[in-house]
Amino acid sequence: MVKDGDPSWKPTFIVKPDSGCQGDGIYLIKDPSDIRLAGTLQSRPAVVQEYICKPLLIDKLKFDIRLYVLLKSLEPLEIYIAKDGLSRFCTEPYQEPSPQNLHHIFMHLTNYSLNIHSGNFVHSDSTSTGSKRTFSSILCRLSSKGVDIKKVWSDIISLVIKTVIALTPELKVFYQSDIPAGRPGPTCFQVTVASPREMGPQKTPVSTTVWARDRWGRDQQRWRARRGLNTEGLSGEEAP
Repeated sequence: MVKDGDPSWKPTFIVKPDSGCQGDGIYLIKDPSDIRLAGTLQSRPAVVQEYICKPLLIDKLKFDIRLYVLLKSLEPLEIYIAKDGLSRFCTEPYQEPSPQNLHHIFMHLTNYSLNIHSGNFVHSDSTSTGSKRTFSSILCRLSSKGVDIKKVWSDIISLVIKTVIALTPELKVFYQSDIPAGRPGPTCFQVTVASPREMGPQKTPVSTTVWARDRWGRDQQRWRARRGLNTEGLSGEEAP
């Protein structure tokens, strides 16, 4: 494979089963033909993305950022984002992908449901240490290293807006088919961001999970409990 005429481009890919969740069935490959060997295309549809081989690290560990987004209205489009979120950490020091470590899930996958089974998982009462931390603590850590936090927030807001715009047609269908008639209300979903080592405006993988359908009743209760969340409007207001 050649990217933009560059024969030195030798990517790693991450394969995510379309029907999977919590890291189930995710794996890394170097050669696209390995997908066929795994039988994914024949038996289980999957999303294949170029893997970020040089992620931003903290304490030599890969991590991601999970933020919660409130979609109040589709027409007009009105979006809010919680000012804080979660950061999930891998439990094995990161190394760039190689044939020898492609299967090291605790090194490459940040899913809590996977890393909780690692002997290196750290439970902590502090929000700034351990294998699960607050996003605000990550921002403080980055700020201490000279990272422009306002730009980080600006990039994240731009990413969220573009993601929701891309999802809008599907969300409209979802509202018509899954939201009970006469019970309109906001939808809350999560956006997971993996950061490249350079905190610039680069294309970033995003995954979304929408609370829906048979969970409507109990999620309405969760929503009421979350109404006190400190959120930031994305209709032009400036993030901290």
